[in-house]
Amino acid sequence: MSLNVWREFRAVGVEDGSFSKEPQGHNAQKALFVCVLFRGKWVNDFQADMITIDGLDATEKLVSMLRRWSFDAVMLAGVSFAGFNLVDPTFVFEEFNKPVVVISRTKPNNIAVRNALRQHFEDWRIRWGIFEKLGPVWEVISMPNEPPVYVEVIGAELEWASKLIRAVSLCCRVPEPIRVARLVARGLTRRAL
Repeated sequence: MSLNVWREFRAVGVEDGSFSKEPQGHNAQKALFVCVLFRGKWVNDFQADMITIDGLDATEKLVSMLRRWSFDAVMLAGVSFAGFNLVDPTFVFEEFNKPVVVISRTKPNNIAVRNALRQHFEDWRIRWGIFEKLGPVWEVISMPNEPPVYVEVIGAELEWASKLIRAVSLCCRVPEPIRVARLVARGLTRRAL
């Protein structure tokens, strides 16, 4: 894609807010879930909702928020939000026919994830099924002289996803849509506490 295309490209970043599993008031078992819509290098809009800690409502809430926008790709900060409330990237891709790029700051350890799911959840097979649908984990250098981010891509080729990641990584190795979604989610969470 040309530089002009990336200037108009609409990418959604998704991240959650801070949370505690300890009962602390009326929102004790919920966490903030934020989507930020970028157009090129600029924030165009954002939305927030609450998801259940360790629940199974993150995919549904994300799809509901995404239906309100026109966008070209979704960038998830991993697939686990609010503990083990998982977003199913394959379902999101199938629902919108738009690429989904899963970004992790650290290399995913799926063996540890599977063991944790088996230990803590009776429905662990349902949750593990989301991980089984994901493809390989790739290392992508988003900025020179920075460590890689770890990437899984649904609905596009790795080369395309790498170009997107580099185009929207402006001030650190984490793509701007995810970085800003994290700032919004954590900032709003602190105000709510």
